[in-house]
Amino acid sequence: MKRWKESITKQKIKEWGIDWAFLIVGCAMGAFSSICIMIPNGLSSGGITGICRILQGPTGIDFSILYYALAFLVLLACGILLGIREAKKILLMTVIYPAFLFFFERLNINLLEEKDVILAAIYCGVFGGICTGLVFTRGYSFGGTDTIAKIIHIKWFPQVGISKILLVIDAVIIISSGIFFGRNIALYALVTQIIFSRVVEYVMYGFDTKVVQLEIITDKHDEVAHFILHEIKRGVSNVDIVGEYTKIPRKKIITLCSPRESMLIKQFVAREDSNAFVTVIRVETVWGSGVGFNALMEDKDK
Repeated sequence: MKRWKESITKQKIKEWGIDWAFLIVGCAMGAFSSICIMIPNGLSSGGITGICRILQGPTGIDFSILYYALAFLVLLACGILLGIREAKKILLMTVIYPAFLFFFERLNINLLEEKDVILAAIYCGVFGGICTGLVFTRGYSFGGTDTIAKIIHIKWFPQVGISKILLVIDAVIIISSGIFFGRNIALYALVTQIIFSRVVEYVMYGFDTKVVQLEIITDKHDEVAHFILHEIKRGVSNVDIVGEYTKIPRKKIITLCSPRESMLIKQFVAREDSNAFVTVIRVETVWGSGVGFNALMEDKDK
């Protein structure tokens, strides 16, 4: 029993170490992208980053401080409207990422030798995408406009998918950036967002989509199914299967989820059953009820 507890403790310490390594590298790259590439070249972006860029001009407040304030407001809104469990998912990044922004502001570094908005737009997307991809890979979330979109979806517009709400929010922010900084800056911000989204997907799943299907074969079936249902809050289907070699009947778990959620499930399965078999299948689109899925009746209503 003692050795088993020590083994569990070592495993948890190892996982935390890997988590922190990914988060530190990811946050450093993201903060470097904003402070050392985007701002010196006069660019903007979507999300909280874009809101901070818009507010930075008239207020004169440091970018990192504005980001801290907005991230904290999102965390507070998430805790009040969605509950403490959801707020815990974004708490760590709400603290760590702005700290890196503050750090790079004090270094006063500019990656490019001279102002070049085209290169800056490209590399902002690349560095920012790597940052977010690394963070998502470990199951964490920044708690930016994606959290705002989730709140709007759950509380006011359940019939509209989160991805569409998020698209509208980021579009409004980018258009607003065009009003404050000029149309060209808004167009460059759009280029950055496109590169950003593709790099995030590449870091996590190559060029996979926003929804993946997991098929899990494990001896810890009940524990894994309970985790997916009650922690991830996704549906679970069971399929009876028989291994041709062993002739042993088993149950295969099938679930649809987002790439970030799949990483959380993967980590849980790895902890519970290191011998489990997990298949990830690319899904082009999903029609039906569920967070992040397209409404089944949308096309009919058009």
